[in-house]
Amino acid sequence: MANIKHSAKEILKKIIPEDVRRNLKIKVMERRVGEIVSKIQTEYDPEAHDFGINLFGNIKAEIGLGQSMRLVANALEESGIPFTIYNLDFSGNISKGDESFDHKITNTYPYGINLFHIEPYELGLAWINLPDEVFKSRYNIAYWLWELEVFPPEWEFPIPVLDEIWTPSRFVTSSIQKVTDKPVITIPYHLIVDTNTRFDRAYFDLPEDKFLVLAMYDVNSSAHRKNPVDAVKAYVEAFGGTNKEVGLVLKVNNPSQKDLDRLLDLTKDCADVFLVSKRLSKEEVDSLIKCVDVFISMHRAEGFGLVMAEAMALSTVCVATDWSSNTEFMNDEVACMVDYDIVEIEVNDLWYRKGNHWAQPKVASAAKCLNRLYEDKEYYSRLQKNALEHIRVKLGQEQSTQLIKSRLENIEDRFNEKI
Repeated sequence: MANIKHSAKEILKKIIPEDVRRNLKIKVMERRVGEIVSKIQTEYDPEAHDFGINLFGNIKAEIGLGQSMRLVANALEESGIPFTIYNLDFSGNISKGDESFDHKITNTYPYGINLFHIEPYELGLAWINLPDEVFKSRYNIAYWLWELEVFPPEWEFPIPVLDEIWTPSRFVTSSIQKVTDKPVITIPYHLIVDTNTRFDRAYFDLPEDKFLVLAMYDVNSSAHRKNPVDAVKAYVEAFGGTNKEVGLVLKVNNPSQKDLDRLLDLTKDCADVFLVSKRLSKEEVDSLIKCVDVFISMHRAEGFGLVMAEAMALSTVCVATDWSSNTEFMNDEVACMVDYDIVEIEVNDLWYRKGNHWAQPKVASAAKCLNRLYEDKEYYSRLQKNALEHIRVKLGQEQSTQLIKSRLENIEDRFNEKI
């Protein structure tokens, strides 16, 4: 029976377009949210449960969203606020081997504040699968990321069940504030990087004597948004195939042969291109970033820009599009910022719908950045030093933990006044 159901699912996937399937799923979840709103007591009762946070999400996922949740969990741990983790997995075929917070996973909800670190369209799935008791008398917060200035209308359906929303950047906060009058609070990450000297250039089969430029992306994310093609084009324009002292490192997660062929075709005239496509641990990824000279991100939009922040903390100089959330911790004093035009999205790509706008970084501007970093050692060293000092302050432990503690105290004070 299970095999029949699986086969039927696969057939439906081929017959029904992805957009249609996604919209049908959202309609079902919208109805469920309506049922929840009508059934549960949405007013928070601070005396009904112990003070603390029930953190919901896929803490074990080895993708950007999982790392984001681990950073939030780490800030909670450092703050001293009681919390537990309810691990939810709606992520499909991704690696889920991170064990760094296994000691906090209880799959219970003893505390009075729920913090859902789940994408909006998956929040409905959580509510369908969780008992109504999870929401009763509790204060419900979502921690969301988004990459465009306009929040997707089809993502608004969970908002009625929420009391407030947290985001990692003012850019995301501004986008969500346009669709709700509920509190939307910016709580930046406390950045953590973890390297090991064992994972050096030799470990990744990289040469010791070359100026290495790294570009990274995950095929399961939006390649159109991450825009690795223009990163490769910028490298080719800067160095071509004649400079034997430079090399391009491409870290690609979950590539198909078609993805690899396209990237290799773009770099066919380059002498030294190094492809890293195997799955790496977080420690290995951070070590890879640390052992190259430059990290380049030609993104069209970012909800935070975590890898760029990590590169800065690892003393690897960044070349990055000068638009969206990453500009809240990057500027010309700490990175080489790439010029751009704001353009209309012409083709639907996941949730990035045509008619919306994002940045189109200029390849020539990025190539100029790469050339300057390679040729001007004093400029490179200045950015490297400034970035390290800047990111330690901007995304340090004290700021993140204090913001969380202050926000939770504010929630408690407001509701205690009503008692």
